[in-house]
Amino acid sequence: MKRLFTVFLLVFGCFKAFGQQHNMSKQYVPAGDPAVEQKIANWQDLKFGLFMHWGTYSQWGVVESWSICPEDEGWTQRRGPYGATYNGYKAAYENLQTTFNPTKFNPEKWVKAAKDAGMKYVIFTTKHHDGFCMFDTKETDYKITSSKTPFSSNPRSNVTKEIFNAFRKDNFMIGAYFSKPDWHTENYWWPYFPPKDRNVNYDPKKYPERWQKFKDFTYNQISELMSDYGKVDILWLDGGWVRPKSSVDTTVEWQRGIKFDQDIDMPKIAAMGRQKQPGLIVVDRTVAGKYENYTTPEQEVPAVPLDHPWESCITMGNSWSYVPGDHYKSVQQIVQLLVKIVSRGGNLLMNIGPGPDGDWDPVAYERLQGISQWMKINGEGIYASQSVAPYSTGNIYYTKAKNSNTIYAFALSDQEKVILPATVSIKLKDIKKVKKVTLLGSTQNLKWKQVTDGIDISIPAKLQKTSGLNEAAGFKIVY
Repeated sequence: MKRLFTVFLLVFGCFKAFGQQHNMSKQYVPAGDPAVEQKIANWQDLKFGLFMHWGTYSQWGVVESWSICPEDEGWTQRRGPYGATYNGYKAAYENLQTTFNPTKFNPEKWVKAAKDAGMKYVIFTTKHHDGFCMFDTKETDYKITSSKTPFSSNPRSNVTKEIFNAFRKDNFMIGAYFSKPDWHTENYWWPYFPPKDRNVNYDPKKYPERWQKFKDFTYNQISELMSDYGKVDILWLDGGWVRPKSSVDTTVEWQRGIKFDQDIDMPKIAAMGRQKQPGLIVVDRTVAGKYENYTTPEQEVPAVPLDHPWESCITMGNSWSYVPGDHYKSVQQIVQLLVKIVSRGGNLLMNIGPGPDGDWDPVAYERLQGISQWMKINGEGIYASQSVAPYSTGNIYYTKAKNSNTIYAFALSDQEKVILPATVSIKLKDIKKVKKVTLLGSTQNLKWKQVTDGIDISIPAKLQKTSGLNEAAGFKIVY
């Protein structure tokens, strides 16, 4: 059964995003595995997750991986003292391995901040496109645990294992981001040819033995992650240009650049992953079929609900990876993003890029603390909720608690402090009889009356300006 996607609405006027902009395929195919379907349902209830892009690139404060890609795009620019020639820049970039020493690495600090903010799952970049592995792979020495890397002497040098273990202890669902393309291995970018763009730089059909080595390399690395890192719930695969040629959608601009068949045998990889991790959710981004178990609109939010599982991955700052002095979204922007996404039935995966010292920018902790204060009051209308028509009217966004007669209406504020009008109109046509209306975070009794298209809630004069609420007010309606 295949279903068409809906149109999208950008939440902010301008996002600074790198790499693939359109990370949605046009068709969705259910996984067809009961264990996977159940885990997807469990994941959908979590609503709020943490994404982390981290690697040697954080030392330069540049975009993750993309500056070594020989494409003339805004996010691939090579700047600084090494940028005069491509080869010189790439050599200096790869030499960052020899200075990477994030001695402030303390995943328990991240767990506490993320948990307090109401996050329920984590996706960590075990390997980005540049090929540098943040785990102790046996397939390459280009890794954080290599003797070439200063941090390898640290007892916590296998940072993927440390992160997964720390978050798992606090009952987070665990996700391994893994880049299918690898711009370091000679079996993807063969040194015999110069790299031309993001794609493999030779024809796999002309050199099948070399491509087979790349397939084995990829399979073995994913097998390591599925075998040696405890319980893993999500395999989040990026780099959608590594795909069977038959799956290329030529109506999507970036996919038109895929000239070769880059089939890595996803059925074999998924079968192995699920044999080692039963019920594993596989997210093969943009490659339609039963291995794209949920879709991942990047830096955007659907205008209306989608009829399949989805997650918006959005940066807290302007960039995916650490940039000194990055501009972080306000608590108000993040909370309202979460409300908008959840009202459409999706999850928010919020990215924070750790710095070269192994910690987040202090501003990120401040933002999470502000989100925490809001979630402690309003989380009941976020978790395990479903979209409900009309989804939103004006500045009011709706969610419905699963398997109950409870609807939440979130009135988004145009400033940090919530100022309520004398009357709040809730547009819900199908409610026959309302039993109770409350304002989350307030003990004040509210009066309401049912009208043709919903209910009108009267807000006492004192409560209008002194509710003590920030970012968005949540009304709980039991019927």
